[in-house]
Amino acid sequence: MTRFSPTQFPPEPWNLAGQAYASTWRVPAAELPSLPQGIKPITAGGQAFVVTAWIEYQEQGQLAYHELLSTVAVRGKRTTASITEIWVDSEVSLAGGRALWGIPKDLATLDFRHGRTFTASASTSDDWIATAAFSKRAGAPVPLPARFDIAQTLDGALKHSPVRAKAQPRLASASWNLNPDGPLGYLAGRTPIVSLTLDDFTLRFGS
Repeated sequence: MTRFSPTQFPPEPWNLAGQAYASTWRVPAAELPSLPQGIKPITAGGQAFVVTAWIEYQEQGQLAYHELLSTVAVRGKRTTASITEIWVDSEVSLAGGRALWGIPKDLATLDFRHGRTFTASASTSDDWIATAAFSKRAGAPVPLPARFDIAQTLDGALKHSPVRAKAQPRLASASWNLNPDGPLGYLAGRTPIVSLTLDDFTLRFGS
């Protein structure tokens, strides 16, 4: 894997690989965080859909680091999401995500523990953000879109970035604890409608 200084990052597209643990939530549209201008959430009965994920990018890809993100499903020509909150423990990832795609990455301390149950925590120097535990359920892989777009604001304009992914998504049980006074506080006290593990994924981000 190529090593980059904090002020350098690979050009797009990024080819990444690793493990991910995701949950989908229903949230009243009126309680969503801000979205890029011109972007509208997908809603049903006044409820929008938010996906949160813990992601471990591993050595097989161009970069290796940890990530916690929250995205909102939005209207687009194909499956599209907009990232509203995201934390990484890599200055290279932070710089590249902001410069290439307008992804609002911030730094955090992320602790991942793998085993029969996957556990994770995220915090900044100011406060804790979230903790979670995932346990994989028995059953066949669940089909997910292999291609989707990420819509963000870059240099004052809307940018749609294509993503291609391969994974083995499986249903999981998940328990989240979110700081009600933190940046993901709009999810505190809610229960995910579905959770998944995405084993051994590969990802091509950007064009």
